[in-house]
Amino acid sequence: MDYIIIENEKIGQVKAKLLRDKNPQTCQKIWENLPLDLDLSRWGEELYGSIPVKIDAENPQKEVEVGDVAYWMSGQGFCIFFGPTPASSGDKPIAATPVNVFAKIEGDPTIFKQFSHFKGTVKKGE
Repeated sequence: MDYIIIENEKIGQVKAKLLRDKNPQTCQKIWENLPLDLDLSRWGEELYGSIPVKIDAENPQKEVEVGDVAYWMSGQGFCIFFGPTPASSGDKPIAATPVNVFAKIEGDPTIFKQFSHFKGTVKKGE
């Protein structure tokens, strides 16, 4: 349980390392529910969408980093941050409401900038 893979036909596979030291319960709950279909909308430089998983707050935060993958409690959402959001005042992404950051994109997260809407899957990696 080290990585998740976010994929679709346009970008292929993008690896994200699970942050088990930071939010172990969130990582475990996501892992147990994989694979998941993703249907994500864009909000600034964040993609987000509901997933059928209920997770409680675990070290929630609003200020996140570019490349963070998080669970949004308010909307049962899967979030990918790749730049500033409408809530940001600078270059750092700011979530609309607190999120549990559970993974970090490996490589360049700005690959997601090309999407106004993202359809794909997230599955277990190695």
